[in-house]
Amino acid sequence: MAALKKQTAAGFSLFLYNLAHLASEKKVRKKQWKELKSDEKQSRRNYKRIYERKGEEMLGGGSFLAQDKVLPGTYINFVNAGAASPVIGIRGTAAVPMILNWGPVNEVFEVTAEEFQKNSRDIFGYSYGDPAMMPVRELFRNMTKGIFCRINGGEKASNNYSTARYSGILGNSLMTVISKHVDNENQYDVKTLLFGKEMDKQTVISAADLKDNEYVTFKADAALSETAGTSLTGGTNGTDVTEQDYTGFLEKMESRSFQILCCPAPGEQVKELFAAFTKRMREENGIKFQTVMHQYSQADYEGIISVENQTEEDPGGLIYWTAGAEAACAVNETIENKVYNGEYTVKTEYTQAQLSEGITAGKLLFHKVGDEVRVLRDINTLTSYTAEKGNDFSSNQTIRVLDQIGNDIAAIFNNRYLGKIPNDEAGRVSLWNDIVTYVKQMAGRRAIEAVKSDDIQVEKGQTKRSVVVNFPVEPINSMSQLYMTVVVQ
Repeated sequence: MAALKKQTAAGFSLFLYNLAHLASEKKVRKKQWKELKSDEKQSRRNYKRIYERKGEEMLGGGSFLAQDKVLPGTYINFVNAGAASPVIGIRGTAAVPMILNWGPVNEVFEVTAEEFQKNSRDIFGYSYGDPAMMPVRELFRNMTKGIFCRINGGEKASNNYSTARYSGILGNSLMTVISKHVDNENQYDVKTLLFGKEMDKQTVISAADLKDNEYVTFKADAALSETAGTSLTGGTNGTDVTEQDYTGFLEKMESRSFQILCCPAPGEQVKELFAAFTKRMREENGIKFQTVMHQYSQADYEGIISVENQTEEDPGGLIYWTAGAEAACAVNETIENKVYNGEYTVKTEYTQAQLSEGITAGKLLFHKVGDEVRVLRDINTLTSYTAEKGNDFSSNQTIRVLDQIGNDIAAIFNNRYLGKIPNDEAGRVSLWNDIVTYVKQMAGRRAIEAVKSDDIQVEKGQTKRSVVVNFPVEPINSMSQLYMTVVVQ
């Protein structure tokens, strides 16, 4: 019993001690907290005093262009980490002037492959699978984006109630259907049909209330009356497409970016016009692309591709598929031996001798391999070789590589250096680094043989504003010929 009392007393004493200790600790912490708050207030006062005092010496700060500051302080620049600006450009775009049955005249519009598949009727007036869309489908067998321009005019179809929004024979497939509204005899339901399919419906009291739609403009003074269907008539495509129309198209293309220009015109004068435009843009303006046309091997130029074969449906129909395939062809690839997967019936009645002669003459030919039609050689029309341009320049794969380099380096310089970076040693080193990075990317894609960094030279030009760049490039071509000797022992 005595032991228990002694233990209890000891425990109570320990409890009182801990309680006192906690109270003391609490006082200490409270004091520390007050001191901390006091220090914080003092710091704030000091901060405020430093940055609000006027007429007194202040510490320096801000950003810097050069290490030439006088005041003590901290100077900080915030910049992005140097990203690899040189990026190989994306291919897949072709520009085409077209004679169409619908749409605005002499207006440039761009269409992606996805847009064509989903919205063909809205863009061209025909569904994706309509026979009238065959040339466009041929283009989009391979290319990802088309730059189009309708160059033909014509007359607009019309009836007593409306006029087609655009000229062309498609307008003759439009119809106006008018009926009494089921719930109100004073109102009319006015429908616009295309190929018998309802494209628009409005309920109005009079023609003045009708709003124009994507297909027709309404005549506000027309007297509405019930009709089972009144067709629009008189729409024409126009047959007066001239060289001047193609000239207007080419002028619009000077500010556009594409890999392939397509010339669908059969006339020699227009072909000559396209060839001259291509040469001028490549050599005087530095804009690199190739032009595809039908049977114009006499161009004798690396920028012109001449498709020789005809088709049963359209003599020059293959230019559309070829233009799309060349535009979409990767910089490290070729369309040589590529299977034709289009809809035209290709004429391939050539002997081996004729095929050889055609290649020598700079003609891009399709030939029959079993049941398939394939591209024989991916070549352009260059046949007059010189010391500056040997037979390698007749290969479209070589031209693709060189054009890609030319366009990409120009884009790097124009976007990052032109008017922005000083033409001093540091600026030229920066340009050299970007070019080296780009060349390594091209070599990594197996488009060119590897280039030693030391072989790339970026030097000051003859004026303070000019920069001279020199480096060797050896384009890689796909395997085309096999020479093998078998030794029998």
